[in-house]
Amino acid sequence: MDRNQGRKRIVVLGSTGSIGLQTLDVARRHPEAIEVVALAANTNVDEVVKQAHEFKVRHIAFGDERLAGDARLAHAHGGVSVGFGQEGLLDLVRLEEADTVVNALVGAAGMRASYETLACGKQLALANKESLVVAGDLIMPLAAKVDASMAARRAAGVCVAGDVPAATSTVDAPGLSGALMPIDSEHGAIYQCLLGERHAEVTALWVTASGGPFRGKTRAELENMTAAQALAHPTWKMGPKITIDSSTLMNKGLEVIEAHHLFAMPYEKIKVVVQPQSAIHSMVEFSDGSVKAHLGTTDMRIPIQFALSYPDRWNAPVEPLDFTKLGSLEFYPADTETFRCLDLARHAGTVGGTLPCVMNAANEVAVAHFLKDACGYLDIDGCVEYVMDAHEAEGVQKVESLDQLAELDTWARNKAAQHLAARR
Repeated sequence: MDRNQGRKRIVVLGSTGSIGLQTLDVARRHPEAIEVVALAANTNVDEVVKQAHEFKVRHIAFGDERLAGDARLAHAHGGVSVGFGQEGLLDLVRLEEADTVVNALVGAAGMRASYETLACGKQLALANKESLVVAGDLIMPLAAKVDASMAARRAAGVCVAGDVPAATSTVDAPGLSGALMPIDSEHGAIYQCLLGERHAEVTALWVTASGGPFRGKTRAELENMTAAQALAHPTWKMGPKITIDSSTLMNKGLEVIEAHHLFAMPYEKIKVVVQPQSAIHSMVEFSDGSVKAHLGTTDMRIPIQFALSYPDRWNAPVEPLDFTKLGSLEFYPADTETFRCLDLARHAGTVGGTLPCVMNAANEVAVAHFLKDACGYLDIDGCVEYVMDAHEAEGVQKVESLDQLAELDTWARNKAAQHLAARR
């Protein structure tokens, strides 16, 4: 197929998770615009094989290397190649026939895939928060190079399926040229509010939060909360890790750091407001006092589809928001005294360097322990603070490479696990 014509060819990393499944639903609804060329998951062989049959993909991969030789893979679509481990995932990113990589991998494992996607000059549709939280200092310069490459191709009159037409790429706002498209309701909302605007005239980015299932509770009331209670999100259906992060407000902290990198915005201009109805996905405030808000149905297929269709808009994958039934819109300040992870993340981002990496690793370990009932709910922010303090005491470093970040990630995970074990 000529790369200057036809459908956008996508690789879906994390195809069996919440974002991956909804991405495939968008592809299912728009077969004239999207071709799925590769799929990857960590361990779910049966689901990936089923997806491979449906979309007739030729390449699949699994993060778990122990699956090599699994008999179930003999039933994959005829002629399919199967990869394993990190290299197996990266081989999908490097496929010549791929235009866009949807990175929906969970946790720090997605960083190298994001880096490699942009290093290969491909478009990155990013749902992996850790890529920017941990490695934003490495990822964003690569995205800028891909944007520049897109501009050069446009000037030469030669574009590929992941490229964005020049008319949509003249806005004075970083990150709006299409090389890196956020798959996130909040950042997708900010992205759209910034279209056509001047970066210098933005006075604040307002990141909205639902408040999670524990909004209004005190720390004393949170002491004995269970994983089942924390997983009962009032408005969004998400994977377990991100749902716990939403309950602690760590998710908002990660999004603040992401917004800093995506939109080149100083932390003092990135604000968080609780909007319990989750109807307003984020807002942008301008120097003349105007505020643009992005509203819509609480369904992740909307930001997923926009990331894949930009600069076009395709038919909605869900019923539109009915304003006559919405009722009221409420706004509250974030309770950072009760939900301490938001301020911990903001501190990590402000200090910068390797501190966000350490913070993220400690949080992943603490959340994993909590989901297994191996620690209490309030142990999550306590563990994150303990590991961050230890790293600051030893000296925060400038981010220089993925290998450096991997070493610190391992250090922080071990430190976090030891801390939680000592509290049992």
